[in-house]
Amino acid sequence: MNQVSQIDVSEEEDGLRLDRWFKRRFPMLTHGRLEKLLRTGQVRVDGARAKANARLATGQVVRVPPLGEDAEKQAPKAVHGPSESDAEYLRSLVIHKDKSVLVLNKPAGLAVQGGTKTERHLDGMLDALTFEAKERPRLVHRLDRDTSGVLILARTAKAAAALARAFKQKDAQKIYWALVVGVPSPRQGTIDLALSKQGGPRAERVFAAEKGDENARDAVTHFSTVSTASWKLAWVAFMPLTGRTHQIRAHAAAIGTPIVGDGKYGGVDAHPGGEIARKLHLHARSIDIAHPDGGRLYVEAGLPPHMKASWQLLGFDERDAKDAFAGLEE
Repeated sequence: MNQVSQIDVSEEEDGLRLDRWFKRRFPMLTHGRLEKLLRTGQVRVDGARAKANARLATGQVVRVPPLGEDAEKQAPKAVHGPSESDAEYLRSLVIHKDKSVLVLNKPAGLAVQGGTKTERHLDGMLDALTFEAKERPRLVHRLDRDTSGVLILARTAKAAAALARAFKQKDAQKIYWALVVGVPSPRQGTIDLALSKQGGPRAERVFAAEKGDENARDAVTHFSTVSTASWKLAWVAFMPLTGRTHQIRAHAAAIGTPIVGDGKYGGVDAHPGGEIARKLHLHARSIDIAHPDGGRLYVEAGLPPHMKASWQLLGFDERDAKDAFAGLEE
């Protein structure tokens, strides 16, 4: 493309950020180059200058200057998609499907996105969840590899933008179930403890922030003890009000009740032994979020096998978690 182009924003691109629109249309265009084009006014939306985070609307016209042959090339496609067995397995995880949203019950041990030494991950297999849609679904939030439960996918760019806004505006209530070592005291309350990442991006570990820590980020979590097994173990429901890395795991350890199986934050104390599996006992049980097409979406996910076995062993009844946060002061 050696001349200026005027490209209409399609219905499927409604709500997409301008930089992500370019990433989709011109995947080989670098972010630095795009920022320069925006800064110098060579990219315009409906004739006006725009920023990278501008949200596009159906029917708007994006002015695209000459980008050069390299930037216009399509990104190389993966040689191999998900295997048929992986595709069938992934489809078995779907617990809700409509025209805009998919919800999975993610198993413990499956990474959401790739990273160092992580070749098999959900993001790399999303082509298996296209179904009748024209495009692959998009991740709009994430869960740790060893955390199971509710994971929402957007089936269109418009739905992705709407769900992202809901998360950003805190119009989503997430409930997690965990088995912890010890019993929280008090049994219900709020943990307001800022967290700070240390040790570099690969460390994936957070700590209670110290005063004056420039990297500190506010982190708030409601908790409520649902049931106990003597003094040693407790079933606790957590409701995070913020979404920091490892927030629930760090907060649970901070009040002296580390999550069972979480050696990273609980050390040897996180492994009670006996018939309790050494796997992380943290499950995203439910979510209540604004649906992109209006109304609310509420979905619950069943416990993973290792947690279900622990619940049966300890005599916990899932029905006891109803109204777990009743009486908690907002």
